[in-house]
Amino acid sequence: MEWWHCVKQETPKQLRKGLASVALLIPWMIWKHRNDCVFEGAQPSAQSLISKIKDDARLWARVGAHGLRAVLPSTWDVH
Repeated sequence: MEWWHCVKQETPKQLRKGLASVALLIPWMIWKHRNDCVFEGAQPSAQSLISKIKDDARLWARVGAHGLRAVLPSTWDVH
């Protein structure tokens, strides 16, 4: 928690919502990928994981996580 409070305080206010979204999205997608590997027999793949993170970031941005647009690279096409 201390780490999160420090990072949040040091992040410019206009980027905080995006940072919070990324801090939720990436661990959530790692967890889902891990579960797919453990329970569904999927093969671990960093490339697949990155692709899924980008896809979900686009969806999150479309449905209201506008802060993602401020913190993710334009190449991720969430803009």
